[in-house]
This record gives sequence, structure tokens and C-alpha cells, in this order.
Amino acid sequence: MNLLAIETATQACCVGVRTSSGVEIARVVDENRQHTETLTVGMAALIREAGLRTREIDRIVVDRGPGLFTGLRVGIATANAFAQGVGCGMVGVTSLEMLAYGAHEAGVRGTLVSAVDGRRGDVFVQTFELAESVEAIGPPGVATPQDVAAQWSRSGVALTFTGDGVERYRRDFDSVANAGIYTQLVPSMHAALWLGEQASPQMTIEPLYLREADAVANFATRERPQ
Repeated sequence: MNLLAIETATQACCVGVRTSSGVEIARVVDENRQHTETLTVGMAALIREAGLRTREIDRIVVDRGPGLFTGLRVGIATANAFAQGVGCGMVGVTSLEMLAYGAHEAGVRGTLVSAVDGRRGDVFVQTFELAESVEAIGPPGVATPQDVAAQWSRSGVALTFTGDGVERYRRDFDSVANAGIYTQLVPSMHAALWLGEQASPQMTIEPLYLREADAVANFATRERPQ
């Protein structure tokens, strides 16, 4: 199976390709939140580099969040358009599980907390248990990095933090004496390709926002009665 994966939930825009012959290429095509301008160009370039034609892609995998509102819209809209145009299958994965599987592949075991930067003084977080496989422990949520750090400091549980939210608020996460940090600035594209291959194709991909868009929240604030 020839797979194409795209990641636009974080500040970086990434593309990955895996061919049926085992060739795998992944690349960050933008690091400055210019996903609209760079995503389709990066996809086309990587497909060519992998020795494929667009219509040879059997499945497209897209990060459906949580993450940056505009980035998610760009990524999911692009995946939908590509799947319809090419006639291929489509799978949605989450940024938090991509981080967990990326850490697992690197040898991290035990309790892991994935944290994606929410860009409004908070992080999107989810807890996983990493053993022979990766198991989600509870649903994803939103919290301040200070609250996450305090919660795990009180627990005393040995764990690992990972994700760009950890790097953004490194001082808070470093304060947890019972935790280590596995650095991942971008969700693993290898994990996205693997997860996309294991899953069944979906008719539609729903974004995992977890909160209102910044623009909606700001408008609501301005309109709130005094």
C-alpha cells in the first residue's frame, strides 16, 4: 500500500510517504505556520521523490488534532480534497497518539503524557501507558502547563512528558521531579503512516478541536455584556 501522511496540527507542516516497496520519506516542509502555502507543494514534491504518481497513493493519513485551529482546517480540507480527487482512502489520527507512538518506537516505556502547545497559555494533553503496545489512559483534554505539572508532581508516578507543549513550557515540566522528558517537537510521521496503515478508511474526518477557535473566543469576549 502506498500511503501519504500530512501533519498541520502544530507550528510545523510535515509530509510523509511510504511506498508498497518499503521506501519511507518524511520531511518538515514549513516551520512558520505557513501551511496553506507550503502543504500541497510539499506533498507533490515528496510523492515525486518517492517515485510515485499522485494517483498511485492508496491512502492519505491526516492529523485531525488537537492542535492549531487554522492548521487543522488546512490539513483536513487538503486531505479531503486529495482523497476525493485521487479516489483513495482516508484515515484520521490524533497528534497526541502520534507523539505516544513516536516515543514508544524510540524505546520509552511506562506512563507517558503527550502535550501539544495550545498557543493560549495552555496545552492539549493525554496520558498513555507504553508497554508492548500503546494504550490511551483516558481521553484528551485541555489544561494549563502549571496544572499538569502540579497534578503529576502530587501523584509521585514516574512518567515521561513529550511534545511541543513540553518544550514551550519547559520550566513547568522540568519542575516535576518524578518525570523525564523525551523531546519531540513534531508528531511522528512514521507513527502516522503506521497508524494509517492499520486503521480502516473513514468516509469523513472530524477535527478534534477540544475548544473554540481563537477568533470565536475573542469575538465572544468582546460581545460579553458589561
